[in-house]
Amino acid sequence: MRKDLFSRRLMAETRLTVDDLICPVFVMEGQNIRQPIASMPGIDRMTIDLLLIEAGELMRLGVPAIALFPVIDENLKTLTGEAAHASDGLVQRAIRALKCACPELGIISDVALDPYTSHGQDGLIDENAYVLNDETTAILVKQALSHAEAGADIVAPSDMMDGRIGVIRTALENAGFVHTRILAYSAKYASHFYGPFRDAVGSAKALGKADKCSYQLDPHNRDEALHEIALDLQEGADIVMIKPGMPCLDIVYQIKSEFRVPTFVYQVSGEYAMLKAAIERGWLSKKEAILESLIAIKRAGADAILTYFAKEVAAWSQGLGAEDF
Repeated sequence: MRKDLFSRRLMAETRLTVDDLICPVFVMEGQNIRQPIASMPGIDRMTIDLLLIEAGELMRLGVPAIALFPVIDENLKTLTGEAAHASDGLVQRAIRALKCACPELGIISDVALDPYTSHGQDGLIDENAYVLNDETTAILVKQALSHAEAGADIVAPSDMMDGRIGVIRTALENAGFVHTRILAYSAKYASHFYGPFRDAVGSAKALGKADKCSYQLDPHNRDEALHEIALDLQEGADIVMIKPGMPCLDIVYQIKSEFRVPTFVYQVSGEYAMLKAAIERGWLSKKEAILESLIAIKRAGADAILTYFAKEVAAWSQGLGAEDF
């Protein structure tokens, strides 16, 4: 059965299609500007006008949804991240523009404070730089509501504060946003694979030598992830997220097997950068390595994958190459 391609295709147990892909995008202020991200070759920050063009291309390639991440001007960053919930903020304006230009495209908005805080943490901090859970959650509710009001289809709290899913769900329901889905970053590990992303959104410099170990999961632990997933589901999460991807395939498998709920996985910036570097040096075969990395995540149980390779994979599914888009 392994001898020929046709028989290998016939008995393939895992299928990766464009329907499995979510494309993360970085939006910034300005007009007609693209900024390459040095630690993520091939990925750019872009202004809203160019993001609309990118979104249209992704739609034509069949990608169902994008995940929106902001690059906030330094002068708007504060200790408490008030810009996160401004009705005329960057993300809020981007959501409105995207829903107007591409109403069929799913918009997932990141709910977290790290792009907006002067210290780079995902929450408010005390005098000892310890992240304050409940005080942060109150701000996250305002942020999630502002995204829902702008038209986000899915709000995605990625902060890892305890209890925030329940209060966000209640706030959305009370405000009439009964169709706004919640994608909970429930098993987000304190990983060293996030570095290029922090460069992309501009939080790396603010964070400095600090870490996020007091609220993100310890990579040594599995049971802790199961506990966090259970809590978020009880509080009203529609979808759960595991992050990073390939270092957590055992977690993906166990969570999908045990809970049988919509399960998304983020193939994070460090995974992208590693693959990209090896491909550019000729150490890995581009298409085959990228597809294998995504198939592994799908095989472990992911229903959908956030990946910076989404556009390329979608183009390959239509028989297109890089020169066609």
